Amino acid sequence: MSYLNISNVTLSFGGLNALSNVNMHIEKGLITSIIGPNGAGKTSILNCISGFYHPTRGTILYGNHNLTHASPHQVSAMGIARAFQNLELFRGLSVLDNLMLARHIKLDYNFFQAVIFRGKASRVEAENRAAVEEVIDFMELEAHRKSLVGNLSYGVQKKVEVARALTLEPDLLLLDEPMAGMNIEEKEDIVRFIMDIKKERGITVVLVEHDLGVVMDISDRIHVLDFGQVIGSGRPHEIAADQRVIKAYIGEA
Repeated sequence: MSYLNISNVTLSFGGLNALSNVNMHIEKGLITSIIGPNGAGKTSILNCISGFYHPTRGTILYGNHNLTHASPHQVSAMGIARAFQNLELFRGLSVLDNLMLARHIKLDYNFFQAVIFRGKASRVEAENRAAVEEVIDFMELEAHRKSLVGNLSYGVQKKVEVARALTLEPDLLLLDEPMAGMNIEEKEDIVRFIMDIKKERGITVVLVEHDLGVVMDISDRIHVLDFGQVIGSGRPHEIAADQRVIKAYIGEA
């Protein structure tokens, strides 16, 4: 059943349309990939879903929630988390501290309870620490938990970016090119985690990715953007045979 519905979404910057009448339906429990050439509007659609951009026209519905004009923190509170294409980590903090900071929306004690740090504040902090430690274990980051993020390899930092999104315990996870700049071994590692996120944690995944081999292997459904418009939607084998998609990627003879 479709539970994220993007209907006739247009996003304009002055006279330029980054997105034009985009329609997408994301089904619960699946890995849905959004692909397209550079500048096709892939990140723009994620920005609209996550509240960083607001569509000029159209609507975005997530279950009973209207995301069209929601702010990023409201979207996050609704159960949607995002890992960014460009690393948005605190390089001077440890992996553990980065993940704990991501849980700030789960901290529901007040200033005075925090100062005393007994009772509710202590209990909530312990619950958040346990949730973070579980994600560290799941993402196999135990060896790096106390390491400064800035001292880690690029591939490990990308894993931390995904882990930070997972600490929010989302129902829907948006991944913006999580494998960009990785070598083959690092890509295989992330692919395995994406599959486990779906199977073991029951999280619906929306993936933006340029590696078509990965996309075709792990996606349940694919939407193809070109110049801000959807030119194809379907299962991987349907997309692979779609002439409009082939033309957009390869061109005509």
